[in-house]
Amino acid sequence: MKRNSKKKYNRIKVVLAEKEKSSKWLSEKVNKDKSTVSRWCTNDMQPSIETLFLIAIVLEVSPKDLLNDI
Repeated sequence: MKRNSKKKYNRIKVVLAEKEKSSKWLSEKVNKDKSTVSRWCTNDMQPSIETLFLIAIVLEVSPKDLLNDI
């Protein structure tokens, strides 16, 4: 079985696009560096659970909307 390059755990980039918001906008709202938010969007890094809930509040979505199904 061939392994894919990396798991896409979160859908932050997708939800930002749906909401017509930028990663720079999100970084300002959650008080994180824009490079950190960029790494979340590319799934190179994952936000903490607390931050994921904050992102959900800021984007007015359920936290589960920010996560991919297995």
